[in-house]
Amino acid sequence: MSQDRLELLSQLPLRDNLRGLSPYGAPQIDVPVQLNVNENTHPMPRAVVDAITEAVREAAATLNRYPDREFVALREDLAAYLGHGLTAENLWAANGSNEVLQQILQAFGGPGRTLLSFPPTYSMYPLLASGTDTGYLEGKRTGDYTLSADDVARQVIEHEPNIVFLCSPNNPTGTALGLDVIEAVYEAGTAFNTIVVVDEAYAEFALAGTRSALTLLPGRERLIVTRTMSKAFALAGARLGYLAAAAQVVDALRLVRLPYHLSAVTQATARAALAHADVLLDNVEDIKRQRDRIVSELTALGLVPAVSDSNFVTFGRLADPNAVFEALLADGIIVRNNGLPGQLRVTAGTEAETSAFLNSLRAYLEAHPEAKA
Repeated sequence: MSQDRLELLSQLPLRDNLRGLSPYGAPQIDVPVQLNVNENTHPMPRAVVDAITEAVREAAATLNRYPDREFVALREDLAAYLGHGLTAENLWAANGSNEVLQQILQAFGGPGRTLLSFPPTYSMYPLLASGTDTGYLEGKRTGDYTLSADDVARQVIEHEPNIVFLCSPNNPTGTALGLDVIEAVYEAGTAFNTIVVVDEAYAEFALAGTRSALTLLPGRERLIVTRTMSKAFALAGARLGYLAAAAQVVDALRLVRLPYHLSAVTQATARAALAHADVLLDNVEDIKRQRDRIVSELTALGLVPAVSDSNFVTFGRLADPNAVFEALLADGIIVRNNGLPGQLRVTAGTEAETSAFLNSLRAYLEAHPEAKA
């Protein structure tokens, strides 16, 4: 947003906690290789395109009517996909996981209440807090950006938050949390009736043996696990996020949701994609191979990639990340500069996109040996 527009914005009678903020958004630059926003860059399989097209065509015949406001069939499909003994009563969905998180804050946050999360993490968390007038508390990570069970428990006890957001795998660092960390946060928050949200937007990309927080749901009525269909299911343009939790949590979100918030077209699209989960998850396996290839080749180049359970890799040991970013951009490749010292983040794309990124970066480092810190 231009400075002129920011000045005009500041003249409006905004709420005090919104003043000075900028809208969320990564740079949208039209280049051949876009690896900056963690999209699934693999083309949608033809069979899934056909299934979605047919489902939307059928939905179009009744668009003069409101959709099923409880989207029961979709919730049943989501429960079947997740397993873990979940039923439709345990599932809720909205227009992207961001709206799911917003509804959680609308129900359990608000004036006089607080949200605790642990930066660097998903940059929408403080913006969602501001939008719902929820106080935002910044927890602390260690120097390598990890979290330990004892430390997070201590911070929960110190801050007494109403809500905690844990991102696993974490964005932008990419590493999943141990379940002991989630358990520690939940137990520490018991005295304060704290709602604990585990944001698993990238769960399908996890390394072998990584356990989901879904396994912790039984007996924990204040635990919520959020997911999205934007990443593994390649539906970023359809906007469908969802959560799994105790049935009473779902009932609480009904109090704040807008009427008929999920369109018939969105419901039809998501159900068609879920019916072809096996085809779409084949692409996930290829993305994981490209991610692991990135980690391996960056290590060979003398850089330091973080352990990644996601579809992206954060890598460090760069003397000037901005210079590397600009060099890649000049080659038609955009990655993400999150402002982490000495680091950049790259989405694992198709084999061709991954090769373009690695070849460009390799050529730059060979021409500029001083680029490595």
